[in-house]
Amino acid sequence: MLETTNILTPDKSPLNNQELLTRLISLANKITTAEGNTKTVIPYLSICRHTYESSLIPSVLSPAFCLILQGEKELHLGEHIAHYYEGDYIASIIDMPASGKVVGATKEFPYIGLRVDFTASEVASVVAEAEIELPSRNKKPSTAAFIGKSDVGLLELFLRVLTLADNPEPVPFLATLMMREMIYRLISGKYGHLFLQQALYDQQSDGIGKAIGWIKENFSSPFTTLQLAKISNMSVSSLQHKFKEVTTMGPLQYQKQLRLQEARRLMLTCSLDVTTAAMEVGYESPSQFNREYKRLFGLSPLKDIKEIQNNPYNMSETEV
Repeated sequence: MLETTNILTPDKSPLNNQELLTRLISLANKITTAEGNTKTVIPYLSICRHTYESSLIPSVLSPAFCLILQGEKELHLGEHIAHYYEGDYIASIIDMPASGKVVGATKEFPYIGLRVDFTASEVASVVAEAEIELPSRNKKPSTAAFIGKSDVGLLELFLRVLTLADNPEPVPFLATLMMREMIYRLISGKYGHLFLQQALYDQQSDGIGKAIGWIKENFSSPFTTLQLAKISNMSVSSLQHKFKEVTTMGPLQYQKQLRLQEARRLMLTCSLDVTTAAMEVGYESPSQFNREYKRLFGLSPLKDIKEIQNNPYNMSETEV
């Protein structure tokens, strides 16, 4: 299940968490007041803003560190539901299907969040250089995402990152250093072991990492659990058990959600018709595709795409 952390450090700053959040909100509003997900001049940083309460929108939670500055969001990972609020963050290093919704946002009190994207190799580099002890591979894997409470040090770092985004001249020199500091703070904190367990399971030498990586690369190809177990050098029972522990779903369900997300993207960005999109992602039966698409997104493919085109803010973006 999702784990909620409570990372507290001695307050050596003249500002408390709420004052830092207020400054971050002010600076984020200075940089952009655009609706949706806005990329900044810092390649890995986006500002997410919504002035409405959204419906529950399926998406893919990719490797990222996401911090809420204002408002509330509800996250569904498999059967698990979590709420996170201002000052909370969610971190994940594994691509996994998820659903999220903005709760209670208005024009007067918009939802505002920051998103930092990173890769497993960037995490591995910091771990190696900082000589951080890795958790045992024999430990029970954590779910592929966890929620934590930011401390003063982390909020001060985000304030420096946003200040850099507002004064971009030093970006080429400072952005990478700030990214590495952010990863270091994440993995060296009280609950860094949760994040590092995710990193271990994403490594290609690990069975679950192999399974997830293979499905991501071959989601349009049919496979059986037995075939995937052989690819991963695991028994079928061990694969099924550990895969669900990490991703909250089984391998075939994981593949199905990746297929449907990609089909949706193809219809929106490449203007593919429903049948072509279904075949492109590996479906042989258009009727089966329509049924499973509606089950995930709540509308038939044609109605869903039309709804998004009429109101692009309904489209799930890769964000907090």
